Amino acid sequence: MIRVPSPAKLNLFLHITGRRADGYHELQSIFQLIDLYDWLEFTQTGSPQISIDGLNSVDLEQNLIYRAAQALLPYAKQPGGINIRIEKNIPMGAGLGGGSSNAAATLIVLNKLWQCGLDTEQLARLGLKLGADVPIFIHGRNAWAEGIGEHLTFIDLDQKQYIVLKPDCFISTQLLFSQKTLTRDTKPTKFCAYQLTPFSFGNNFEPVARSLYPEVNEAMQYLDQFSTAKLTGTGACVFAEVTENMNVNDILKNAPCKSYLVNSLTESPLRHFEV
Repeated sequence: MIRVPSPAKLNLFLHITGRRADGYHELQSIFQLIDLYDWLEFTQTGSPQISIDGLNSVDLEQNLIYRAAQALLPYAKQPGGINIRIEKNIPMGAGLGGGSSNAAATLIVLNKLWQCGLDTEQLARLGLKLGADVPIFIHGRNAWAEGIGEHLTFIDLDQKQYIVLKPDCFISTQLLFSQKTLTRDTKPTKFCAYQLTPFSFGNNFEPVARSLYPEVNEAMQYLDQFSTAKLTGTGACVFAEVTENMNVNDILKNAPCKSYLVNSLTESPLRHFEV
């Protein structure tokens, strides 16, 4: 049995800079990996089936772990039955990239177990077909992202702690994108501009999420008392950087919803995975 961590991410900002002819939106963002982990256990079995335990709320055909395994099968030199058990700690539908991270972990581990022989770039291209956030977890490094999130420039970020709140709601990304008030023409920017004034960089989805989901608005109002609150992805999670004068324990204890204290990562624990 192989047991591996599958990290979450924060979007330190998220701008929509345009819309393409195919309907997809052009984005700019920074992906920051954090030490909030799901855990995946891979056990080879005697049967030819791919089975998933621990995520019964998602239909098998829609499960990104299952779809990742299926995507790798054509490349497998040593295919075999596999049971994948997931211990879920990253909340679902939260903007933390849990499903994408799980898919990436599956691709990384099974690439080795099944002797597929794909390199990181090949795995990332395969992962992109599963979701725009999967490549960042394949590469396992913090990055400046453009395009639909697939054009990555790897960057070094300062080590930080963040308080993350998970409002008690499930946000529909489709609903947010459908709002006429969503800003879709933010002027493109550069990483050096972010470095100069990081707190001036926000998330274009935040005003829409706050207006549609009172729970998100409440969580952001709460965190704004102590630091600059931001939305990650399309939400529902909001976060704030920990500063020296914060009483972190009190902030976590009195939060209006589930709260986490997380550390930034310089790279994913899976970046140098070997069987």
